[in-house]
Amino acid sequence: MARTQKKAVTVVTAEVVEVTAANAEIRSIGEAVVDVVAALPAPEVISGAELFVPLDKLRKSPRNARKTPHSEAHIEALAASIAAKGMLQNLVVEPEADAVGEPTGFYLVTVGEGRRLAHLLRVKRKQIRKTEVIRCVLDTANDPQEISLDENVTREAMHPADQFEAFRELAEHRGWGAEEIAARFGVTAHVVKQRMRLGAVNPKLMQVYRDGDLTLDQLMAFAVTDDHERQEQVYAGLSYNREPWIIRRDLTRTHVQANDRKAIFVGPDNYTEAGGSIIRDLFTEDRGGYFDDPALLDQLVIAKLESIAADLKEAEGWKWVEVFIDFPHAHGLRRAYPQTVELSEEDEAAYAAARQEFDDLTAEWENSDDDLPPDVDKRFAELKAEIERIDAMREGHDPDDISRGGVFVTLNHDGTARIERGFIRPEDEKPEPEQVDAAGVINGVRVDEDGEVIEDDERDEVGNHVSGLASQEEEDGDAGQPLTDLLTRDLTAQRTLGLRLALGEQPDIALIAVTHALASQTFYRSVDAHALEIRPTSPHLCGHADGIEDTAAAKMLADRHAGWAADMPQNVGELWDFIAGLDQVSVMTLFAHCASLTVNALKLPSEQRPRAQRTADKLATALVLDMNQHWTPTVQTYFGRVTKAHILAAVREAVGDEAADRIAAMKKQPMAEAAEQLLAGTEWLPPLLRTERTRSQKAADAVVETSEAVDLEPEAPTSDTADYSVEESCAEVDGATFHIAAE
Repeated sequence: MARTQKKAVTVVTAEVVEVTAANAEIRSIGEAVVDVVAALPAPEVISGAELFVPLDKLRKSPRNARKTPHSEAHIEALAASIAAKGMLQNLVVEPEADAVGEPTGFYLVTVGEGRRLAHLLRVKRKQIRKTEVIRCVLDTANDPQEISLDENVTREAMHPADQFEAFRELAEHRGWGAEEIAARFGVTAHVVKQRMRLGAVNPKLMQVYRDGDLTLDQLMAFAVTDDHERQEQVYAGLSYNREPWIIRRDLTRTHVQANDRKAIFVGPDNYTEAGGSIIRDLFTEDRGGYFDDPALLDQLVIAKLESIAADLKEAEGWKWVEVFIDFPHAHGLRRAYPQTVELSEEDEAAYAAARQEFDDLTAEWENSDDDLPPDVDKRFAELKAEIERIDAMREGHDPDDISRGGVFVTLNHDGTARIERGFIRPEDEKPEPEQVDAAGVINGVRVDEDGEVIEDDERDEVGNHVSGLASQEEEDGDAGQPLTDLLTRDLTAQRTLGLRLALGEQPDIALIAVTHALASQTFYRSVDAHALEIRPTSPHLCGHADGIEDTAAAKMLADRHAGWAADMPQNVGELWDFIAGLDQVSVMTLFAHCASLTVNALKLPSEQRPRAQRTADKLATALVLDMNQHWTPTVQTYFGRVTKAHILAAVREAVGDEAADRIAAMKKQPMAEAAEQLLAGTEWLPPLLRTERTRSQKAADAVVETSEAVDLEPEAPTSDTADYSVEESCAEVDGATFHIAAE
């Protein structure tokens, strides 16, 4: 510790020099003291005396016990403290002597080297002069190395909890802001805010931290909110696992993160203007904080969606527009897709003119190295907008569908509005005309004279089935009278058997029939127009993977579906002729699309389908599915949702042990972010997304790798090699032989 005791003070007197007004020079008191001290004879050296030594006469002691340099942050803090409050501790010095023991006029700093460096930093910033006098205590009685060691060892640092609370009290009692406190202590304003936030943690939890039952990381996690009651509740509910991320998760369970789609859609400014508040985690990357009023946020989302819906209904004329935060997949409504619309002659002419001018401008400026002139750039934008506007008119919903149909306006996973048009409610469907025959059958249903339905199991008073009884009129004969229900079922059963036998012998017609059954139920909801009892089901994936509808793969699938929907005939009765009129490739493509929508490879805790999962694996192998084309491991999609052990295992497998060891000591969030960067471009996939390759596929890969490695001209194959390649091009997989076509 600095020696500040005063055993003796050398009293010096100085001759007063009068200064005339003509050559008067205003000088600081410090400069005057320096001049006076320099002009005096050297005082008698007395250990313990307090001296005022010019800064440029102080040097670092070679016997200072501290060998590790002070950090820049520590020197910065000392400089700020001295500037704000003066030097609170004297330097302890000893006179420097030369090789023969004569004083050099310099003093060696035994205790207080950090403060000396802080003064030099102030000189560098021109806050003081290098001749500034520094208050020192002379010590020639003690061993310099011992007292330097004593200064650094015999002390106890303040408990961090005391520091946190003291910073908070400075703000509360003195009204100082973070910037002012930061300037007085030589730290950043962010550090001050962190300490103040920690000082505001529930006092009970602060005492737990003082007692050593909470770590600093755990205390920082509790500081995510100022709600002391909530902090106590979460602390009381903690089990053996007290990871900071668990504490943060539980504290913010009722909050909405700023990168959530709802928060993005509303925006922080609109949310705060409506009375909401945003809390921020000063100790981790919180991506904008947490919106603390989910109910208010939902209200704002609905209000904004309703505004969009009102404008849409007015502009396009739909019968109804409904607003939901999540898309109502189980709505059960039929959907009418936009159809191709022929443009008017005026629109076609306008499109051709805009396209021609756009092409002419492109040809004129495509080889120019200069930037486009503003007027040309503006004209390009106008022509592009006109072309897109007219192109959009080539497809549209039928006016009748618009007058009967509606729109769902919902929220996308990326925080944008999602608009889905063309849904028809059952009560808005066009009624089918009733067809009543002479036997009282309406649309295939038997009715009596009063119009009531005659059930198939109705019998007479003696138990005979009414449909099986022939009336006297029927026995007399009427060629136009329909057959009985019993005979009708008998004959149609015979016809069904014949159809089954014939269809099994004609694969081309079977393909059309199956495609018709799938397409009629895929594109015409609630319409029973298919003869094959095939019921395609398509589980919605959005409920199992957030944001999956916004992926590139999902958009490609939606575009493919919309393209086929636009080609479908309006009347399902015309669907068979439409499919039968397609070429073979188009039929196969439509069949593949309809079949693809029924794929279900989900693994759910409530379902145990091991055989189905194995079949899904075989399907992936047959398709040579490469999930690297559709999915990338990121913090959001994988690393932020698994344990640190899973992250390290992935890095170790994809990059190597050295990379895994480098990030092993990181916390969860930084480790996840580092893993995302390390695995970028490696094509690593978690086991659930990997596709097993067949022996023939592996052999083909090996051939490709060999041909790429050996830069030789290929030789013409001999008959032996040709036979061998044909034999090897067949691989038996689970009893089936697949042939690879020669290139």
